Amino acid sequence: MERHSGARASKKLFQLQSGLQHLSDTLPEMYDLINRAEWRSHKDGVTELLPKLKDTVYNVEDLLDELRWYNHKVIVEGNARQSSFTDFFNSFTSVNDIQKRLDLISNHLEKKGLGEVTPRFEKTVRPETSSFRSETKIFGRDMVLEQILGLLMPTHSSTHSKRKRETSVHEPRLPELPVLPIVGIGGVGKTTLAQHICSHPKVKSHFDTIIWICVSDDFDEKRLTKEAIESFFGKEATTKNLNSLQHALSNTLENRKFLIVLDDLWDDALKENGQCWKRFCGPLKNVVRGSMMLVTTRSPKVVDLVHTMGPIILEGLKDDVFWNFFKLCVFGSESSDNFPELEHIGREILPKLKGSPLAAKTLGRMLRHDLHTSHWNNILKSELWELDQEMTEILPALRLSYMYLPFHLKRCFSFCAVYPKDKEFEKGHLAEIWVAEGFVKRQGVIPVQEIGSQYFNDLLSRSFFQEVQGKYLIHDLLHDMAQKVSEDDCFIVKNKDDIERIPHNVRHLSVLSSTDISNFHLLSLRKCKKLRTILCNKSLANKKIPASLMDAWCSELTRMRVIVCASINELPASIAKLKHLRYIEVSRTCSITTLPATICRLHNIQVICVKKCKLESLPSDFSMLVNLWRFESQGFKYGPNIRSRKEESYYGVNLDAAKDEQGLGCRFIKNMKHLRGHLEINNVDKLRNDHPAEAELKNKECLDKLTLQWSYLDRYGDNKFIDTSVSEENEIEVLPDLKPPAGVKSLVLVGLSHKACQA
Repeated sequence: MERHSGARASKKLFQLQSGLQHLSDTLPEMYDLINRAEWRSHKDGVTELLPKLKDTVYNVEDLLDELRWYNHKVIVEGNARQSSFTDFFNSFTSVNDIQKRLDLISNHLEKKGLGEVTPRFEKTVRPETSSFRSETKIFGRDMVLEQILGLLMPTHSSTHSKRKRETSVHEPRLPELPVLPIVGIGGVGKTTLAQHICSHPKVKSHFDTIIWICVSDDFDEKRLTKEAIESFFGKEATTKNLNSLQHALSNTLENRKFLIVLDDLWDDALKENGQCWKRFCGPLKNVVRGSMMLVTTRSPKVVDLVHTMGPIILEGLKDDVFWNFFKLCVFGSESSDNFPELEHIGREILPKLKGSPLAAKTLGRMLRHDLHTSHWNNILKSELWELDQEMTEILPALRLSYMYLPFHLKRCFSFCAVYPKDKEFEKGHLAEIWVAEGFVKRQGVIPVQEIGSQYFNDLLSRSFFQEVQGKYLIHDLLHDMAQKVSEDDCFIVKNKDDIERIPHNVRHLSVLSSTDISNFHLLSLRKCKKLRTILCNKSLANKKIPASLMDAWCSELTRMRVIVCASINELPASIAKLKHLRYIEVSRTCSITTLPATICRLHNIQVICVKKCKLESLPSDFSMLVNLWRFESQGFKYGPNIRSRKEESYYGVNLDAAKDEQGLGCRFIKNMKHLRGHLEINNVDKLRNDHPAEAELKNKECLDKLTLQWSYLDRYGDNKFIDTSVSEENEIEVLPDLKPPAGVKSLVLVGLSHKACQA
């Protein structure tokens, strides 16, 4: 009987492993399917299936992630009992059931036309543009218009007649066609500005030929060359050969001063490392002086590729100009005298639109449709992303930028919807959280946190983040768009009424510090069983909020990966149930002095940040946290460190002995058996005599550099500063216990007395 029982268990184990491997192998295909479904999410049926697909795929991720936790447990604890492995999976729905659900949903989506076709903007989503003005009047762009006209038609340009230029072969030539980009976010008015430039009388008289091409996301040099020829001759080009087309275009423009406008250029132009762009520009060389190319784009990356002149950066309309434009959109004129009550509400709505002409036009239509104060107040109280998307164009217009992102960047950006507007982001901090959420792909031996920082840079280069006075922000309209694309996954609790509006399958949740959110409301978050993230800005460190609240979260929200709390009473022992947990942070000062011993079972944990908490001790098994990347408490930091803007960053330990009275840092160093990088101890003279021996530095074989700094820095320097509170004998006494390993590459001693150096 035992033999048969063992055989059945082995067979079951093999089936589980086989099923999990199949799910793991299927994930890349499912990510690609989600990506394609987002391009068609406005189609009937796809809208309903997309959140179901995401939910199932995220369930698979959780399942595989728990398996990783078990593998770490085996490595660290040496517990590989087969029964334990089988019990682990008995708590889950059958792997086969999950696979069947994935197959069912993906089959339905494939029937909706989501085959292997390359995603492209449909004309219904991104209408084709032309050089004819869609707006008869342009607001607030007088200065930039004059600036562009000055660049297109400099005062030193030739004054020869058109007829003479067309026939002369002796016109001054330019080896390369000058390219002037206009760059800005969707809906800011780039195309409208370009249309007004093309229709300007001075421009029309200055250039022999004006060619307008709507590029969109299909940068095909043959198509674009063909359209340029057809734009000039007004009839279809018959040849299909690229070489013939380019010769025809070159011959057509050879003796003409021309302006060519490429409207709506996307990152598609960057493909083949920019070779497609270079091929398109092949016939646009040795051109008549004064010829120009004008490019409109959302992408700074495109600007870097194509520009030969400094770009024109188009921002939102300002103040009174925007208000006048908004009134024109709403009332049909720049006067609102007949609607004093509506004018007051309109002025409150205006800041939501952030100067976007497209937002003013689309919201203006919604307001003009119903001139009752109740309707206007409803729109005032709503977030833009909550409005009927079939009646507004601004978020769909911005969503195009999101759709064009690679899938891994989509996940990173849409996650930012869990943060409130005007959140100031730190690159390294956000990168660590993206890693904890599982959004960052490994690339060889490069630390994933560095890859996450590169993701941030990629989004910054695409204008999804803005750098303002050294801080990184997300434009409010882009934040609205992020909330729209992640409305099933991310949610912000601003007040108690929001609790009932939390999506059933929400994964990422933030709680703002509203006074009307009670203990009961916080406890009710236990119902969000699939939650991966809690960002709680409401302090939990007071007598009115019992410790059982955090215990309930840890006991029941077992899929959590990221916990950030303002402050808490304690970390409960039940935190060990959070097998997926990778990031925990307590951002404010609180009374925590110890970590529960059970925290050592969090084999996936990467970041523990309690830098404003004065820990007095660490659990004895702290070294079992084999994936710990960063650990911070008051006066102590393990992880990446930034010395200054001029000096290199490094990885290692920074210990300030003056703040670490309990010797926590030395005990941590002892427990970290594979301590690597740079160890820096400041205020060495403040170390208690027994603390240095605890560190056991001589056993840290992976240590590259050791820096020891005494607080009396200039003992014999110009400052003549001497700290007599610590004797030179004490210095000599602690030095043997701080002896580094034999393989250390660099030893730096700062402020050591002459006598101690001789010793």
